[in-house]
Formats: sequence, structure tokens, C-alpha cells
Amino acid sequence: MVKDFDLYERELWAGLASAYERGGGRLTRHMVGPLLDAAGVADGTRFLDVGTGPGFVSEGAVRRGAEVSALDAEPDMADTARRNVPGLDVRVAVLPEVPFPDATFDAVAGNFVINHVGAPDVTLAELRRVLRPGGRLALTCWVMPVRGALGIVREAIEAAGVPWPDDIPEPPFLEYGEPAAFRGLVAAAGFGEVGVEEVTWEHVVDPEEWWESGALSGVGTSGVIVGRQPAETVARIKDAYDGIVSAYAAADGGVALPAHALLASGAR
Repeated sequence: MVKDFDLYERELWAGLASAYERGGGRLTRHMVGPLLDAAGVADGTRFLDVGTGPGFVSEGAVRRGAEVSALDAEPDMADTARRNVPGLDVRVAVLPEVPFPDATFDAVAGNFVINHVGAPDVTLAELRRVLRPGGRLALTCWVMPVRGALGIVREAIEAAGVPWPDDIPEPPFLEYGEPAAFRGLVAAAGFGEVGVEEVTWEHVVDPEEWWESGALSGVGTSGVIVGRQPAETVARIKDAYDGIVSAYAAADGGVALPAHALLASGAR
């Protein structure tokens, strides 16, 4: 039986802040600057970082002189953000809950969080509610279906012939992971001046470190699936991974994995 998506997400991320910070968090960090630029975050901006994770976006906003508050659904993530950004006002809340009054912020941003909520439209309405008139929203998501850096372990799972488990739900956001659909979703929530930019980059990493962070640490759905397999199946997935990743070899012995994201922005 397929689980409720929001319940699945809470189980998926429980206690994994440190593992995410070492792995996927390094990948998403590439978008911190563009995200803050799109949200217009500058000195004195009242800013909300939604789904802060290890606090990388909040850290960047603090450096710009913003007045920063943050949210995350996972207490372990909130603790990690407090450690990385001393004095940060970070609260534990599960989207679409946004525990702030109307029109509190000049800017709201979320780095790869909208694809982790069960009701993206309701979440966007709440983010609009806490923005002042004229305030700016910026959100990133992965182009769907995810391939390259973030999807390479899933590619290996598929190549090894391991079926998708019946109890793991697909993200409700899956249908919005392309520019026109993402733009339409944000506009339908009442935002104006909506734009969606496609961003690509290369994530340079040691392939064994990326295997450990994406397959053996339990982070993300691919990590969950690999973690359920017997040793011989894990070895088969690893063989497939090695073959796929070899196509991205870099000069220093690492790999340069492609990443492809969308950056949406709009104004209240």
C-alpha cells in the first residue's frame, strides 16, 4: 500500500541531517546565491528560509545583512541549521504550516523544498500569505524526472532491475518539474511577475563518496531502496552505478555530474 506522501517524507528524513549535509546538501548549495538574488535579499530584508535543512540559505542571507527566520520539518535539520548559523531564528514546522502572521516578510525562499510537500498549491498560498504586498518569492526544484547528479543512484537501481517498491509514493510535485508547469503553479497561487529560469551546472565529487551519500547513508528514496536490498543486489546496483558514473570522469580522479534545476520567482 502506498504511504501518505507527507508521512513518508517525515519518516524519510528523520535523523539524517548530518548525512544530508555531507552529501546532497553540497549539491543544492550551488543554488543559494541565485535563489537569494531572485528573492531580492539584501541588507535589512526581512527574510524567511523555508525548508532550511543545514541552514545554507540562511547563512547566505545573514551574510547579506538580512533579518532571517527559518523553518524545517525535521528537528535534526533545525538543530543543524542553528549550529551552522548561530543565533538563527529557526522553527520546526511541516509545510504547508507557516507559523508567522500575515505580511511578515519582504522575501521568502525555499531551496529544493517545494518538491518535498504533499500539497504544493496550498504551500504556495501560505508562503504568499506571509509576504508583504510587493514581497518576493523564490523557489528551486529539480527538473523532473531527476537524472544526472541527484538521479544517478536511481538510474543504477533501474539498470540493475530492482523494481520500485509498492509502498513508496511518487512526489505530488512530479508533474510540475518543467518550466511551463512550474510557472503555472506559482501564477495560480496569485503571484505576479512570475519567471522560471533553467540552471545547469556540474557537481564535481569523488564517485565513492557520492555512492556512500546517495546509496548507503539512507538519504532520499534511492537510499531507502538500496538499504532494503540483500548484499548481492546492492553489489549489482553498485556495478551499474560504476558503469554509469564512469561516463562523467574528471581529470582529478573525481566525476563531474550534471545537475539541472529550475528557479522560479514572483511577487505578491
